[in-house]
Amino acid sequence: MTPAIVFLKKKKVSFDVHQYQHESDAASFGIEAAQKLGIEQQQVFKTIVLETDQKKLIVAIVPVDNQVNLKKLAKACKVKKVVMADKIKVQASTGYILGGVSPLGQKKRLPTFINETALNYQQIFISAGRRGLEVSLAANDLSLLLQANFYDLV
Repeated sequence: MTPAIVFLKKKKVSFDVHQYQHESDAASFGIEAAQKLGIEQQQVFKTIVLETDQKKLIVAIVPVDNQVNLKKLAKACKVKKVVMADKIKVQASTGYILGGVSPLGQKKRLPTFINETALNYQQIFISAGRRGLEVSLAANDLSLLLQANFYDLV
């Protein structure tokens, strides 16, 4: 059981766990999840940790078939610039390894921004904190749990 699943159980939020056999040579963890679970890529969201020009870490949650637009994200978090965070900082702050970073159950809760297309689905899929493990839940529940808002981020 991952910290993300423990967190969801503790908060008594409705969610489902989805497991699949992760292939170590997968080019994209999120696209692999969509394919193996038989769902649309746009319904699977990846968790990206970035760093602002003020050296603060933030999280963007965007569909796996898109890249986060750094300018839109910077505008959403009211800073001049954001860049991808260093992998060591990501692991130290979240407690997760790349490819298995969940926005839930992180060591330190980071300001989080969710792409607005999440609202197009009854359930979205996000990492449960390990490669090959996803959870599905309502986007609004995710937003409430993380005190996050929805923005156009792609």
